Amino acid sequence: MNANVEVRELCKRYGSKKVFEGLDLELGEGVIGLLGPNGAGKTTLLRCLATALTPDSGRTEILGLDPTHWSQRTELRKLIGYLPQNPGLYPHFTAAAMVDYIARLKEVTDRRIRKGEVQRVLAEVDLAEAAGTRVRKLSGGMRQRLGIAQTLIGDPKFLILDEPTVGLDPEQRMRFRTLTSRLGQGRTVLLSTHQTEDIAALCDRVIVFSEGKVVFDGTAPELADAASGRVWASGTQPAAAQVFWRTADGRYRVVGERPPDGTPVAPTVEDGYLQFLGAGARAGA
Repeated sequence: MNANVEVRELCKRYGSKKVFEGLDLELGEGVIGLLGPNGAGKTTLLRCLATALTPDSGRTEILGLDPTHWSQRTELRKLIGYLPQNPGLYPHFTAAAMVDYIARLKEVTDRRIRKGEVQRVLAEVDLAEAAGTRVRKLSGGMRQRLGIAQTLIGDPKFLILDEPTVGLDPEQRMRFRTLTSRLGQGRTVLLSTHQTEDIAALCDRVIVFSEGKVVFDGTAPELADAASGRVWASGTQPAAAQVFWRTADGRYRVVGERPPDGTPVAPTVEDGYLQFLGAGARAGA
């Protein structure tokens, strides 16, 4: 793999709490999904990669640049598009003014070029007609799309998206998938989400992050296969220790040990994810 992002022995703590320690990671071109429970360290890792947070130790090289050097970090920030969980949009700005402001921060100084960039990225996320609407009047989904538009300013080579589909309706999510799959051609897109269906639909590679460690690194089908022989359909409610839920047909989907009347079910990415989080092991306890 030709890595655009290399992380070596990365460490980050908050006081006495260790978020991750000795983390090694390489990211190449394509759409890479990052899965993990709340508190696993995903957002901290994304902030370090976006140069918004400084790790305590270790080495990071992104697009051939070292963010520990001030001049290289400044150059790198022009090449990164970062969507945090809470983009921090200014409510009194119009959608166009908000994106224009980010373009200025990215040092797109030519007014004509900046205007063209604002129009381009708003069109990419279907907000061209809302360019003059103030942020406070946009719906939650429109604000999320505006956040995505901001990340596209300057045609960045490394996109970091933290929960980008929150607030999007099914049609908007489909459009996001179309856009993201196209953006993954010729650049690195790191997508953190709890939506396993987005991972299965979009990602060339999936990383499962748990307690500051990579516990799985492979393809979406390989992640689903990890739960092979551990997913069942049952007509009776399993024991409370099992991981299960009631499906629309009245049966129960069980991840873990086979129930007495269990019949095998094809595993999904979500099932494999539960396995790597230890749910499958706990199910048989």
